[in-house]
Amino acid sequence: MEIPIMDGITAKTITSERIRTRVLFSGPEEGIPVLFLHGNVSSATWWEETLLALPAGYRGIAPDQRGFGNADPAIKINATHGMNDLAEDAFALLDHLGYAQVHVVGNSLGGMVIWRMLMQDSARLLSVTLADPGSPYGFGATRDAAGTPTTPDYAGSGGGLTNPELVRRILEGDMSTESPFSPRAALRTLLVKPPFIAPREDELVQSMLSTHIGEQDVPGDAVQSPNWPHMAPGVWGATNATSPKYVGEIANIIECNPKPPILWVRGSHDLVVSDTAASDPGFLGRAGLLPGWPGEEAYPPQPMLAQTRTVLESYASAGGSYNEIVIDDAGHVPFIEKPAAFNAVFHPHIK
Repeated sequence: MEIPIMDGITAKTITSERIRTRVLFSGPEEGIPVLFLHGNVSSATWWEETLLALPAGYRGIAPDQRGFGNADPAIKINATHGMNDLAEDAFALLDHLGYAQVHVVGNSLGGMVIWRMLMQDSARLLSVTLADPGSPYGFGATRDAAGTPTTPDYAGSGGGLTNPELVRRILEGDMSTESPFSPRAALRTLLVKPPFIAPREDELVQSMLSTHIGEQDVPGDAVQSPNWPHMAPGVWGATNATSPKYVGEIANIIECNPKPPILWVRGSHDLVVSDTAASDPGFLGRAGLLPGWPGEEAYPPQPMLAQTRTVLESYASAGGSYNEIVIDDAGHVPFIEKPAAFNAVFHPHIK
C-alpha cells in the first residue's frame, strides 16, 4: 500500500549498511538535519506536518523504522537487544546521508530509541526532543520511579498482552470504526484526545495498517509465566523490545558525555504513556478489567511519568539540562493534535 504524501515532502528508498527503507524528507538538502523517529504501530507518515513546519534552513528526515511501513520486511528486531537494532539503524542512516550530528525527535517508541541513542553515542545528537516518549525503563512490569521489576521474569510486559483483535484488524486492512479495537477507533480514543479528528486521518490509519505483523514483528512472541498476568516477554519484535527486561543500563543515559539539551513535551491527556496508562496491566488490574490482579502491593500501575522525570532530573544533576512542557487538551501525539503549540516550544529548542 502506497500512502499518499503531502506536497513538499519527498519520499526516497534508502539502503544503509543495515536496512533498506522508505525515508521522508523536507527542506533544503544542505539544511541543518533533524531526524524524526515514529512510534509503535505507525510510520514516518505521522511526522509529515511537523516536517513541513520546520523553520527555514532545516532538513527534515523521517525513516520508516524496522518492522514498520516500507522498511525491509525480512529484517527483524531482536528484542533481547532492546532498542539497539533501531538505534543502530538510525545511526547507519545518518552515516549513509553523511551527517555527523543531528537534532533528533522521537514519539513513544521513537522516544525509547532515543534513550538508547543517548546511551550509545550522545555526541552525535545536537539536541533531543521527546514527544510523549516511552519510559526509559520500558513499558510494563515495573513498580516505582526507580524501575524496580514487579516480578523476576517481567511478566506483564512484551508482546503477549497485545490485543489480538487489533492485530487481526490490521492484517485485514480494516479502515472502519465498526469495532472499538479497529486501528481507526484506537487512534480516535486512545492516541488523541476526543473529539479530535486528524485532518489526514485516512493516511494515519493506512500507516497503522502498514505495521509488519507476525511472531517476529508485532505483536511478537511471548512466554507463559507463573506470575500474573501470566505472560512474559519473548525475544522478537518491537513490542517485546519495549520490555524493561531489555532496556539496558539506565546509568548510561545519566552519565553520557556530552549531554545534549532535552525537551520533553507531552499531552495533558496522554492515555498511552502516563502513571495510569490505559494498557498497563497494573492499571487494568486495579480497574477490574484484567482478572486475577494480585493487588496494589504486588503489581501497581507503572509510574511512567515519574520514571522519566526521575531519570531526567538525574541527567540534569549530572550536568545536562531538560525542560518539561505539558500541552493542554492533547493526547499521545501533540505534534498532530496541537501543532502550533508543539512547534512553539520545539522550534526554539532546535535553534
